[in-house]
Formats: sequence, C-alpha cells, structure tokens
Amino acid sequence: MLAQLRNPPGGRDARIMLRALAVDRVGTGLWAASSVLYLTFVTHLGSQRIGVLLGTAGVAGIAGSPLAGRLATRFPVRPLLIGCHLLRLVTLTLVLLCTRFEALLVVVAVTYLGDRAAKTLEMLFATRAAGERRAAYQALSRSAANAGYGLGAGLAAIGLAAGTADAYRALILGNALSFLVAAALVWRTGEPGGAAGPTRPEARRVCAEGPRRGLWRTWRTGAGGPRWGLWRTGAGGPRSGLWRLGAKGSRWGSGRRPAEGPRQDGGTPGPAKGPRRGGGTPGPAKGPWRDRGYLRFVLLDIPMNLDDSVLGVGLPLWLVTRTSAPHALVPAFLVINTVLVVLLQLAVSRRAEGPRKAVRAVALYGVLLFATCALLAASTGCGTWTAAGALLAAAVLVTMAELMRSVSSWELAVLLAPPDERAAYLGVAGMSQSIQKSAGPPLLTGVVMAAGPAGWLALGAAVAGLSVWQRRCCEERLRAPEEPAPAAGPV
Repeated sequence: MLAQLRNPPGGRDARIMLRALAVDRVGTGLWAASSVLYLTFVTHLGSQRIGVLLGTAGVAGIAGSPLAGRLATRFPVRPLLIGCHLLRLVTLTLVLLCTRFEALLVVVAVTYLGDRAAKTLEMLFATRAAGERRAAYQALSRSAANAGYGLGAGLAAIGLAAGTADAYRALILGNALSFLVAAALVWRTGEPGGAAGPTRPEARRVCAEGPRRGLWRTWRTGAGGPRWGLWRTGAGGPRSGLWRLGAKGSRWGSGRRPAEGPRQDGGTPGPAKGPRRGGGTPGPAKGPWRDRGYLRFVLLDIPMNLDDSVLGVGLPLWLVTRTSAPHALVPAFLVINTVLVVLLQLAVSRRAEGPRKAVRAVALYGVLLFATCALLAASTGCGTWTAAGALLAAAVLVTMAELMRSVSSWELAVLLAPPDERAAYLGVAGMSQSIQKSAGPPLLTGVVMAAGPAGWLALGAAVAGLSVWQRRCCEERLRAPEEPAPAAGPV
C-alpha cells in the first residue's frame, strides 16, 4: 500500500490529491469529535436545537452532490474543488463568530453543502485522473481518508481533555485551517483529463480550405480513441461549439450552427448523436434526472449505504440499551473499522475492479450486512462476553461490507453513466450517501431497534434482497446491446 501511495494511479497529481484528501479528513475528524461539545458548552444550544441544526445541515448536504456535478459539466474540476475548500474555510470561521441559532443554522448548512460537493468533485477528479485504474485509486483514497480521520480524532482527544471553551474553539479553527491547506495542495495539481473532456491540446492545425476556416484544436483520449476539441469558423459564418470525432468518423457537437451552408466536403451535415449510456446503447441527451435506469440505481444505492449508520448508530446504541456487553467496547468499534479500512481497502478493491467484479460485490455486500444484522439480533439475552464477542464480530463484518460498498458503488456509478455526461451523473449518484446519512439514523432508532431482534433480521433480509435486485439491474444495463448508430455524412 505504501508503494501504491508513492506512485498512485494518476501520477503526481493523484499523489498530491491524496495528500489534500488526508488533510481534509484530519479536519473532519476534529469536527466530528468536537462539534457537539462546542455547540453545547460554547454556543449553549440545547440537545433539541443541536439535533435540528445538524439534521437540517444534513438535508442541505444532499443538494451538494448534484450541484457539484452540474457545475463540473461547465467548469474545470480543479478550481471548483478549491472553491469548495475555501467556502468551508469561510463558513467554519463564521461558526466561531456566530452566537445566534439562526445564523449557526445557515453557516453549518452551507458547510455541509460544500462538504458533499467537495466529495463529489474528488470522486470526479479521481475518475478522470486514474482512468481505468479508478478502483485502485478509490481504495487508496479510502485508506488515506480513514488515516486522516483517525489522526484528527486523536488530536481532538487532546483538546477535549482540556475541556475549556478555548480548546473547543481551537479544534474548530483547526478544521477550518485544514481546508486552507487542502486548497493549497489542490492548487498544485493540474486539471485532470480523461473521457469527461479535454484538458491539454496535443495537436493544432489551421484549416485553410473551404468555408470552415479558423483554428481547430484536437485532443486524443487514447490510442485509436475519439478526438475532442473546440471548433470555430472564420468569415464563412460564425459556427462555434464542441465536437467529437469518433473512430468511425461519426461526429456530434453543440453550439451555434447556421441554418444552411455546405460542409467542407460538400456533403450534408449528418444527424447528431446523443451520448451513450453505460451499457453502450445510444440515445438522446436527456441527463441523469430523466434516465430512469440510472435513477433506479441511485435509489437502490441508498440502502446499500446503511452500513454507515449501522456502525455509527446501531452498534453503540444496541450495545448500551439491549445487551450486557461492557460499554468500553463502543470505542473499539471505530478502532476496528479504521484499522481494517486502512489495511484492507486496497486488497478488497481488487474484488470490485471492473464491471463483473463490481456487480458481484453488490450481492456480497447484502450477504455481509445480513450476517451483521443476524449477529446483532443474536447478541440479546446472552452472557456478557458472548454478547461482546457477537458485537465485535458484527463490527468486523459491517466493516467488510463497507469495504465492498465503497468501491463497488463508486465503480458502478461511473460504469453506468454515459462518458459524455459523467460529471452530472456522478453528482446525482453522490446523493445516495447524503440521503442515507439523513434517513439512516432515524430508520434504525425509530423502526429497526424499536422492533427488537426481529427488526434487525428484517433489515438484513431487506438489504440482501435489494442487493440482488441492484445486481440484476446493473447487469442488464451493462450488457445492453449496442444499437447501430445513425448514418453520418462523410467527414
């Protein structure tokens, strides 16, 4: 893993981005450990108001992913990510200055929105920079993120030991400064290339013949792959926009086109082709919000993220309220999760790299989460150490489920999206995790745990069944036959 971190997929820019991600997560660890205490003892908010504030912020964060995806279709990813870091720097600084609940509600909500937007942009950066090795990069990013999060939580423990208002303020300021360092690191990277769009011209030529005169810039996405570029004509009439020249000479574009006029070769312009879906089926450009197959994937991906709430909410509360296991085990759940993710993420990612492995990992996730729920159900009514062993085993299994989900969910979100609209699609896919963070804890505490052991068994069976459905839907979309493209005029 250390060798991979020194030379990750994507080269120098990816290595710098991993450092920025780790620094960002150090700040996240500081915030996670200190935010509730800061809001309680410094701003003097009651528990009900803190719940409303954090819940509202979580809902606001849901909008961050599609907003980032939409912006990434129009602007480069690198400055957008820098903007997200600087936005959170400003809002976290304002948290230290705000004393009224209404003002805190706004700035914390904007912070969470910027946080989710930044995570989507980091995913998009990796997709473009790492290319076909994006699963390996995702594994490295998960390891770096968890290491940073653990370091942040450890640093927070030092400040929390002091227990003073100034110590809490210092921890919040440390989180804000982590965004400044992350922005400086991202500034050192270059704009990633890849299938989502061109970044650096490799060839230039001036067309001096025919009515299309002007500057043509082309980029080649790979050996024998399609070429991308910007085109503009001269005196023959202003025609500007984006074009793509595929391996078979097909071309599509967008921009201002005259109502009539001959092509350079004297032919008639052929029909424009729409972007291809993940399975290779061409269709009209309709975007993720009108792509029912992709929206079904995103909807089914919400329960595929429940491992996060099971680990952070279900396990601790179930131990405290329904078992005789010692309460000192609660921190061990986080330790087990952090250590296993750092050590095993890269190895587990190989089980989800590529379409076939990613689809199989979805079903394996359902099996692992069902086993986790079964152990939680069985931990009641047992002796102290039997219950402790069952809960520790459940922590291991839910972490293995998380390892599977973290890579397969991202890999499928990329594979199922049309390459030409990947930024917008990934923005919508990022909503599943945000929705789960808002809906998962109330589901566990208000429905699953209220039903007792039967509630855990029902949850495990439901997720396992949905994982089978998710796998089947992904397989059908991935193996959709490629329809013949409409005939295009000679190029």
